[in-house]
Amino acid sequence: MNIEKITWDCEGLKIKGEGYIPLDRKLPLPALIICHGIPAKTKSPDDDGYPLLAKRFCQNGFWVLIFNFRGVGVSEGNFDLMGWVRDLEGALYFLSFRPEIDQKKIFLLGFSGGAAVAIYVAAHHPEIAALVSCASPADFQDLIEGQGLSDFLTHCREVGIIRDKHFPPSLAAWRESFQFLQPMNWVNRLPPRPLLLIHGTEDDVVDLSHAVRLHEKAGSIAELYTIEGAGHRLRVDEKAMKKAEDWLIQRAF
Repeated sequence: MNIEKITWDCEGLKIKGEGYIPLDRKLPLPALIICHGIPAKTKSPDDDGYPLLAKRFCQNGFWVLIFNFRGVGVSEGNFDLMGWVRDLEGALYFLSFRPEIDQKKIFLLGFSGGAAVAIYVAAHHPEIAALVSCASPADFQDLIEGQGLSDFLTHCREVGIIRDKHFPPSLAAWRESFQFLQPMNWVNRLPPRPLLLIHGTEDDVVDLSHAVRLHEKAGSIAELYTIEGAGHRLRVDEKAMKKAEDWLIQRAF
């Protein structure tokens, strides 16, 4: 495979990522955009990061794009959920100029907060063929009620995804973005495109009930796959990733 460094501009911010391009495959290629979640304070020693996941899907014949949403890693800016939406839309725009990609076979694989963003973007972009959502919240009520938002803002500063001490300029507007974007508002707009919801029964960050609600709201196009004993970090769970892999391959080839 070839690994290509990629940068695009979004609202004056440089969003950076990598493209993993399979070799000796019949063109055009299906594409997969992987959307990371909101970083935790510590990284587990068994976590080899998203490049390992990108290589896995690339070896299966996908043109894979991984990138840092604004505020995270090497990308510029501060964490903002609607900003993450525009970053992902920028990724779709970037792929639209790649002649080796089958524009009818662009898939999303999202994790937690990144899955929530992926659901919103898929609801507004019919060019997305299908979506795998891992441990997505159905809503952000726990976050935006009471002291929750202030505590989360502190977390964002501590993990370094909000870098500007004057950001956000309006806490009320920041709260409204979470209220507006919550997946329960948008998941029913995905049909007839298929949706796979993967969730662990022991997720202590986003309770399994969130996936159940999303599944019910999405209707017959959605499949709910629960993993007994699995926690929140599904990208290091082999059973979860094997399910995502098989499900996407079935729809891409």
